[in-house]
Amino acid sequence: MVKNNLTLFSTSLYRAGRCLALVLCVLVAAGVHGAVLKVHVTSNTVPLQDAVVSVRSADLTAHSPAVQSSPAPVTAAMDQRNLQFSPNVIAVQTGTLVSFPNSDDVRHHVYSFSPAKRFELRLYHGTTANPIKFDTAGKVVLGCNIHDSMLGYIFVVDTPFYAVTGEDGLATIKTDDASEWVVQVEHPRSKKVWQQSVPAAKLKNGLSVDLGGLAPDPRKAKPISELDALFK
Repeated sequence: MVKNNLTLFSTSLYRAGRCLALVLCVLVAAGVHGAVLKVHVTSNTVPLQDAVVSVRSADLTAHSPAVQSSPAPVTAAMDQRNLQFSPNVIAVQTGTLVSFPNSDDVRHHVYSFSPAKRFELRLYHGTTANPIKFDTAGKVVLGCNIHDSMLGYIFVVDTPFYAVTGEDGLATIKTDDASEWVVQVEHPRSKKVWQQSVPAAKLKNGLSVDLGGLAPDPRKAKPISELDALFK
């Protein structure tokens, strides 16, 4: 009886060991594929926040973006707090539904006239507004019909590999394997869109991009009086 139990225990232990080895092999194999790409964005050498960095495989043509695309996230959110869009900049993949919760105590009237997405969410607060689907790549500028100082941006990209830079100007992007990537960098106040094909090996070591000078931040413009507005 004891012998049979030992045999059964040994067999179970052997099988468990094989399963564990198989899991480890899968994990190791998964770690071999893919890469973490780092792009540091500056404006006249100063780290630049809210720059949108997107990458796509140079092996794919512009006519076959679906080959490298994974399903887009179900939703993203552009909140409204303290009479500002929060965050000021978000990036989403084409096909993403974006909700516009209003966390302020006043109502907002969100709209965009941008070619990539024209829409309007009439006076509301809370979470009563339906999400909007962003299915065309491009920059979407947001405004509020009630509060002119409110300005936000949604960058819609046709790749699952993208990130928005933080205060340090760094974008870290997890990607699939590719020998070369087309890197695109843009910013709401940049005068140009930076784009270049870069070998994957160079990206793994880090890439620095300087967008040069930026246009003034319209949110910081001095408000004009009603009398001045008549003669503007």
